[in-house]
Amino acid sequence: AGAAGGPRRLVGRAAVYNAVTDIGPFRERIAPLAFSGTLSGSGGEGGADVLALLDHNAEKVLGRTKAGTLRLSDSATALEFEIDAPDTTAGRDAMALAMRGDLGGASIGFIVEEERVEKDPAGEVRVIVRAELLEISVVSAWPAYAETSVEARRGPRLGDRPRGEGRPASPTPRLDAMKRYLDTVRE
Repeated sequence: AGAAGGPRRLVGRAAVYNAVTDIGPFRERIAPLAFSGTLSGSGGEGGADVLALLDHNAEKVLGRTKAGTLRLSDSATALEFEIDAPDTTAGRDAMALAMRGDLGGASIGFIVEEERVEKDPAGEVRVIVRAELLEISVVSAWPAYAETSVEARRGPRLGDRPRGEGRPASPTPRLDAMKRYLDTVRE
């Protein structure tokens, strides 16, 4: 997906832990590592198959863990994702909206396995302690959790980088990218 040399992946945060949001008649927050059970079994033979969708629409699949086109990682602060955007109408639409900054964020579909109720100054909060993650969605409009994010990226996939390689070695990555592009044009 994306023009030659353009972004090919969607990356972001599908859930931000400990952020409280209003879900209709109740307030909710997701505890850190609530999806760790799903993630430990996703992608493998017989493991969980988490889908990446556009707007929670099962007819607009953007990726899936079993195919390796959706990668999920969990930290103490967020459930992060990386999608290899497909060359489909939904994939191209999602990439175009992400490149323009027009996407609303991300959302998740899950089944609650363990929850508790806590009180804070504003009242009761439903805390999702453990849940089975079914899907993440790139949403065009309004995500339930405003703290989520989606953006277009290019370059090596997260799993392809050597450990400790988070920043470009060069202080001029745009210039280096332009040089690589010009080298391909001259060949």
